Amino acid sequence: MFVTPAYGQETAPAAEGSDAHAVSGAQAGTQVPHEAAHEGTFPPFDPATFASQIFWLAITFGLFYLFLKRVVMPRLAGILDTRSSRIEQDLDQAARLKGEADAAVAAYEQELAEAKAGANTIGQQARDAAKAEAETARKKVEANLEKKLAEAEARIASIKSSAMKDVGSIAESTATAIVEQLVGKADKAGVAAAVKSVAG
Repeated sequence: MFVTPAYGQETAPAAEGSDAHAVSGAQAGTQVPHEAAHEGTFPPFDPATFASQIFWLAITFGLFYLFLKRVVMPRLAGILDTRSSRIEQDLDQAARLKGEADAAVAAYEQELAEAKAGANTIGQQARDAAKAEAETARKKVEANLEKKLAEAEARIASIKSSAMKDVGSIAESTATAIVEQLVGKADKAGVAAAVKSVAG
């Protein structure tokens, strides 16, 4: 704390006096003298103290500068370096994770395309196999139908031939009976020849 000469002169005589002067000096020490209040100037603005103020300002500034240079700035630089290295690590990790994600997406898309191609191939093979089986079954059914049709035609032909034989014998017996009724006696060989000629 800077002490002005005027303030020092006002308080010095009061300390050397009697008790009454001590009381008045104490009052004077606690109060600003009426004359000094108007005569003196504020100590920081007093030109007589400029040199000491500049000196202490230079010392304070130098100490503050050294404190900033030796303590604060290295800590700030360390914090900034730590944060920048952490940011770089995070960016590198993000880039690595992005590359892995892109590779995983590409692999997934490739597997999906292969799966689609495999599904199309399997579907085409299934369609071809079903078509081949259907064609084989159709041929088998057609062969069975043709066989049954041939058997039916053969059976119809045999039934027809046996029926025609029966018709021939019935016609012969009927014709013989009619001739016998008309003539009395019939020639069976002639009647049979006549029936055959009519049937043929």
